[in-house]
Amino acid sequence: MTLAGFPRIAVDPAICGGRPIVAGTRVRVSDILEMLAGGASVDEIVADFPYLSEDDVRAALAYAAAMADHPVVLAAE
Repeated sequence: MTLAGFPRIAVDPAICGGRPIVAGTRVRVSDILEMLAGGASVDEIVADFPYLSEDDVRAALAYAAAMADHPVVLAAE
């Protein structure tokens, strides 16, 4: 099932334990983020995973940004 607002991102309990993936693949959003954090470029990721497109990588980034965009409330000390 693709996610509302993120047609390239899917969640299926039967695939990768229900973690968000690029739709139609078994590539987790977290895998893409780890590659980017490790210094891989979008071109390198697409070359290593030819079934992914630049738009897929950008969709993973957009999804991660949206999921990280929430207020953090710290308890008073």
